[in-house]
Amino acid sequence: MAEKTQKTKKLGTYIVVLLISGLMILIGQWVGYDKPIMSSIPGLLLVLFIAFISLILKEYLPFKFPAFAWASLLALLLSMPFMPTAGFFLKYTNEVVFLGTTTPILAFAGISVGNKLGEFKKLGWKVFVVALFVFAGTFFGSAIVANIIMSLTGLI
Repeated sequence: MAEKTQKTKKLGTYIVVLLISGLMILIGQWVGYDKPIMSSIPGLLLVLFIAFISLILKEYLPFKFPAFAWASLLALLLSMPFMPTAGFFLKYTNEVVFLGTTTPILAFAGISVGNKLGEFKKLGWKVFVVALFVFAGTFFGSAIVANIIMSLTGLI
C-alpha cells in the first residue's frame, strides 16, 4: 500500500514538473521564436502527454527501460506515415520548435547534476579522463559517419 502511495505521489510530482516545463517552453516559443502561444499549446500538450505516458510506463512496467526511450518510441509510432495518428500528430507538434524545449531540459539537468556534486568529487580525476574520451569518440565517430554518408551521396 505504501508503495502505491509513493508511486502516486511521484506521478503527481511528474505532472507538476511537466506543467512547469510546459510553461517555460511556451514562454521560450513566444520570446525566442515568435511563435504565438495559442498555436503552440496543442502540440506542446501532445508532447507533455507523451512524456507523462512514458514516465508511467517506466514506473509501472516490471522491466527497466528509461522514460526517454519510451517517449522516443511512442513519438516514433505516432508519427509513422502508415499510422492514422500521423497527420494529426505532426500537424500540431510541428508548431513546437524543439530547440526551444532544451532550455528547461538543460536547466533541470543542471539542477540534477548540481545536487550530486559530492558524488562527482568522490570519483576524482578519472571522470574527466573518461568524459574526454567519450566526447572525443562521439565527435570523431560522428565525423566519420558523416564523411562516409557524404562520400556515398556524392556531396564530397
